[in-house]
Amino acid sequence: MKILFFTHYFPPEVNAPATRTYQHCKRWVQEGHDVTVVTCAPNCPDGVVYEGYRNRFRKQTESVDGIKVVRVWTYVAANSGTLPRIANYVSYFFSAVLASLTLSRPDVIVATSPQFFCGWAGVWASRLKRAPLILEIRDIWPESIAAVGAMKKGLLTKYLEWLEKRMYRAADRIVAVGTGYRDNIIAKVPKTADIISVVTNGVDADRFQPLDPDPTFKASYGLTDQFICSYVGTIGMAHGLEVVIEAAIQLKAQGRQDIAFLLVGDGAKREELTRMATENGVNDLVKFTGRLPKERMPTVIASSDCSLVHLRGTELFGTVIPSKIFELMAMERPIIMGVRGPAQDIVLEAGGGQPMTPDDPEDLVRIVTQMADSKSETSASGKAARAHVLQHYNRDHLAGQMLETICSVAGPDAS
Repeated sequence: MKILFFTHYFPPEVNAPATRTYQHCKRWVQEGHDVTVVTCAPNCPDGVVYEGYRNRFRKQTESVDGIKVVRVWTYVAANSGTLPRIANYVSYFFSAVLASLTLSRPDVIVATSPQFFCGWAGVWASRLKRAPLILEIRDIWPESIAAVGAMKKGLLTKYLEWLEKRMYRAADRIVAVGTGYRDNIIAKVPKTADIISVVTNGVDADRFQPLDPDPTFKASYGLTDQFICSYVGTIGMAHGLEVVIEAAIQLKAQGRQDIAFLLVGDGAKREELTRMATENGVNDLVKFTGRLPKERMPTVIASSDCSLVHLRGTELFGTVIPSKIFELMAMERPIIMGVRGPAQDIVLEAGGGQPMTPDDPEDLVRIVTQMADSKSETSASGKAARAHVLQHYNRDHLAGQMLETICSVAGPDAS
């Protein structure tokens, strides 16, 4: 079967959509399917094309673990600023659709969000290539950008919301990564109830296994003797990580120099948070690593005593299921879960951590000091979650689920 997959993000980028797409496509290739991915020159989140790649008008092709990867030109922009990002998204739409015209007709097209202009690339390619379309929804866009204040509600957002609904109606099948997303889509377009299913994120069990802490890694950030609470991921507008700086201020006032936060990643808010930490005199309790290679993530997680997963406390973000929760639980690291909704339910059901009120530094201080003061119990709670995750959220099984959906849409005549 020939699968044509549209995604804005793909390795060597290390964010959640890139990881999910790569891990699924790699498994489908191993099952004998022909998979082509249309994506950009890697540049997320800084808007700087990675070493070894070029942002060319002429498409570039490479093979990654048997996946044919076609990279198209886009207007490259950092993961900040509304207009540059929209230009980045729209340019991908046009380049991806044009690239699809030069590719052989697939049996099925899959297009994933974020962002939803990637979904629209799938819609138009589906029409031009006369192939069925599966939309994979990982983000409710444009609602999510309005939720973080990156765009004010008005005529533009209304137009984008109209496009969003048209996109859902154009799909032959919709796959959401969580029940909250599914319910949001059905509320907007009720007829999608018959064509929508849920395939959650999960974890590569072989890659994320329990490891011993790395003393060299901890020493490199001056954290040899501290209880480390790490945050791993994008440091963006949606993540509300000001709560970490505010919690560090309180911990310092309490004399708790034995607890430190490690923020691993990059994004639109990193410079501002770094400045906040310095201005408030807590840069000894809040360390920033910048973006690290995906290969380093198991070491980062293993060297942490617990991890914070946090999004701003808006209603929309209560529908999000961050993929990192599965990796953290697979490595037996307890989670401070600052995300409400289904994601929090998953963590609590697995016994993988404690719930935190989003945007509440007092609650973060309460939980992290409790974990630091009962480190052995904290370690035990992390171990309880791994078996649950491997049983219910194993990437092999989830990739198979998604493949079953793709095969059902492609039909029995697909080769």
